[in-house]
Amino acid sequence: MSILSATLGRVRPSPTIAMTSRARALRAEGRDIISLSAGEPDFDTPAHVREAAKAAIDAGHTRYTNPDGIAELKAAIREKFRRENAITYADDEVMVSAGGKQVIFNAFVATLDPGDEVVIPAPYWVSYPDMVTLAGGSPVIVPTSAEDRFCLRPEALESAITPRTKWLVLNSPSNPTGSAYSAEELAALADVLRRHPDVWVLSDDIYEHILFDDLRFATIAAVDEEMRARTLTVNGVSKAYAMTGWRIGYGGGPAPLVRAMVKVQSQSTSCPPSVSQHAALAALTGPQDFIATARAAFRRRRDLVVQRLDEAPGIVCPRPEGAFYVYPSIADCIGRQTREGRRIKTDEDFAMALLEEAGVAVVFGAAFGLSPHFRVSYATDDRTLEDACARIAEFTAALV
Repeated sequence: MSILSATLGRVRPSPTIAMTSRARALRAEGRDIISLSAGEPDFDTPAHVREAAKAAIDAGHTRYTNPDGIAELKAAIREKFRRENAITYADDEVMVSAGGKQVIFNAFVATLDPGDEVVIPAPYWVSYPDMVTLAGGSPVIVPTSAEDRFCLRPEALESAITPRTKWLVLNSPSNPTGSAYSAEELAALADVLRRHPDVWVLSDDIYEHILFDDLRFATIAAVDEEMRARTLTVNGVSKAYAMTGWRIGYGGGPAPLVRAMVKVQSQSTSCPPSVSQHAALAALTGPQDFIATARAAFRRRRDLVVQRLDEAPGIVCPRPEGAFYVYPSIADCIGRQTREGRRIKTDEDFAMALLEEAGVAVVFGAAFGLSPHFRVSYATDDRTLEDACARIAEFTAALV
């Protein structure tokens, strides 16, 4: 008898981590490898945030905190939601976790029973379906298309909802496509949800501040009070402030849901990291100029990568509206053969051959639920991106 659960057997290891690990292994062998698979900013955490963390250590803020976070940080989160998103939360309607990922996991564990369904538009962040599965629910994947900017259409949402539907997951700007919903598009989805009052919305806004071309960020809890009353808005400091390793995320939603999530957290990680909470407080309340500087760099990198990949034979690269990813189509590469004789039957074949033959690590589209594509993270310096795109173009040009 295996000690492992049947549920775990239905969960995949993270494909993004797997590709990053493979790239590291090849690099350790002496190979010249460029990794564009990891989704984290390449900038240092802002200096005032680092200094706040040091001060917190010196002040002795190194013990357990309340399970839902320190009062000062919760107050800053509430003010952030009010100021930037026009959403007002009470103290018992916000919580802090060890990363945005834990906020989402807490919510699913607290609410899903066997057979409950969660609607997830594809392409999706790789962890959504597996977190649903681990919590006992059933992911319902709804494909989107490049023609619709990889955004969920109201009619597709309507068709996906059943009496077992408990959640709809929205991620804007999106990982992996960089697509962002407008306020009008969210209002149209809200019109559908009003006909299904038992369906809740999990809005993953972690890339909120990485939005380009003067587009205005929109989130569904701000549509009206009815949507606020059944939406969990998830955010964090990882992407906006280059704090991925600090592990601080937060969520806002109705008090009964948040209380249940805090209960889960109290029996899992106990509380968010204490020193990191003080760093996050400095990030949210201190100077915000880092965000605009990083966003300008990401916009420049986006334009570089889109142009270079769109010029590459066999690749069509849509122009993302935010985040720091592109999600090109490689439909014209499927069925062809590489210079070293590998047959490209799937986008996973493409990604593995690209790594082995050209030394570029990307993540294949099947990992995100929509093929044939691949994801590039352009959260690295311009020179590396130029080199990587040149290698990709040379690789596709050699396909026969």
